[in-house]
Amino acid sequence: QVQLVESGGGSVQAGGSLRLSCVASGIDLTTACLAWFRQAPGKEREGVAASYTGGGSTYYADSVKGRFTISQVNAENTVYLQMNSLKPEDNAMYYCATTQICGPTWYEAARYAVWGQGTQVTV
Repeated sequence: QVQLVESGGGSVQAGGSLRLSCVASGIDLTTACLAWFRQAPGKEREGVAASYTGGGSTYYADSVKGRFTISQVNAENTVYLQMNSLKPEDNAMYYCATTQICGPTWYEAARYAVWGQGTQVTV
């Protein structure tokens, strides 16, 4: 059974940083697509970043490029999202999700079957 557990959310002032963690079980991080999504109140779930082939390929939404970094430590079965220069528009619930392949449509939430419970980021 695949499980994803997020942590690391919290409240931070604009311009600050947070690092989110997603601990995965039941999957091989070296062969899966791991992604971070976020959802603000009243808005659709949005793809933020994704990592594939053990971190060899990464993808980012334009809104976070240069500010967020996705990484993973395969030995720890953990995927991280380092978020710097946070803005009020980054305020959302952040979710970790996994699917088999990232690809050019990595940002489509419907492609992901397994989700974590989410962690709140307040800016």
